[in-house]
Amino acid sequence: MAQGTLEVQLISAKGLENTDFLSGMDPYAILTCRTQEKKSSVASGDGSCPEWNETFLFTVSGGVTELKIKLFDKDTFTEDDLVGEATIPLEPVFAEESVPPMSYNVVKDEQYCGEIRVGLKFTQQVKKEQRIFADEENLGGWRQSSMD
Repeated sequence: MAQGTLEVQLISAKGLENTDFLSGMDPYAILTCRTQEKKSSVASGDGSCPEWNETFLFTVSGGVTELKIKLFDKDTFTEDDLVGEATIPLEPVFAEESVPPMSYNVVKDEQYCGEIRVGLKFTQQVKKEQRIFADEENLGGWRQSSMD
């Protein structure tokens, strides 16, 4: 069961479907990891190929299996439009501790509508008992004396 800190690097998106008919899109992302939610800045005027290069931290504990990213188009006078969403499985990052930036499909109503580029890093939380054991070993505790 993974416990620790998940670092999400939201890099960019491409090929997004423009939801604004008269002007360019102003996309932003909402990242959700279980009950935690983070919001990116609005990539004003970046249209269907926004770049964010932002990093978000999530505290991970038992049962977290995926990261959801919903992309929206910021509108001034009406409700923001949902562009699409990506679901990223977290098992690979828990196993490897780091997944280099990759592109994930963005879908809306089961239709492909672009890609989002994300990098992931997981730092496992060391349990208190493991930390004490390691400290004793490093200080020349029982291990050193047992070899005499």
